[in-house]
Amino acid sequence: MLPTTSYSPLSTGNGSLSLRDAARHTAGAKRYKYLRRLLHVRQMDFEFAAWQMLYLFTSPQRVYRNFHYRKQTKDQWARDDPAFLVLLSIWLCVSTVGFGVVLEMGLVEMMKLLLWVVFIDCIGVGLLISTLMWVVTNKYLMKQQSKDHDVEWGYAFDVHLNAFYPLLVILHFLQLFFINHIVVINSDWFLGYFVGNTLWLVAIGYYIYITFLGYSALPFLKNTVVLLYPFALLGLLYVLSLCLGWNFTKGLCWFYKFRVQ
Repeated sequence: MLPTTSYSPLSTGNGSLSLRDAARHTAGAKRYKYLRRLLHVRQMDFEFAAWQMLYLFTSPQRVYRNFHYRKQTKDQWARDDPAFLVLLSIWLCVSTVGFGVVLEMGLVEMMKLLLWVVFIDCIGVGLLISTLMWVVTNKYLMKQQSKDHDVEWGYAFDVHLNAFYPLLVILHFLQLFFINHIVVINSDWFLGYFVGNTLWLVAIGYYIYITFLGYSALPFLKNTVVLLYPFALLGLLYVLSLCLGWNFTKGLCWFYKFRVQ
């Protein structure tokens, strides 16, 4: 049975107890607990985070079933363990260094690229997308407005991280083996941009689908199927890119080099 958000910490019989429970469940308290655990590595469950990363590729629905379980046991949808974020950051750093090596960047240029990717591409864009989805879902996709039913900003950020991880692995890791070797997708010949653009299609498709799964898992949201509509635009851009000879990977490589000049 799917959990609901009808439970409220204020519903206990003892007034003072309910206030303490309410304080524990405020956004500030959850944020403090999450950030505090970043300083205690032994309290992080890296094995479970790695399991989630694996299933985001093979069966992302199973990952969101765990979010349901957390809601039932801890009365919050968002992660309370930063282990997933830590592992994602490691993946991001390693893959970005790999990109720098493939593009034959120097040490200083590689460090500049790493800072750009971490603070702008991951954190900056992630905060922007999460906030946008948080506003849109709470304002337009709620079945009914209620103080007991809302999309947590932390959950919106978790959905973004879940969707971002497969995209990162495909575009920042698997693609590295094709840029200058095997197919050489950083070129203007058809097979090159066909393979490269197909990787982009799969990566962005994963992002859209996992984002959809994240919000459709919330029982108090409606019409979440609209989150799949970008697939139509994605398919159109893919066909156009092949017809017109657009090479997204070549553009990304140029952009990365331009950033660090």
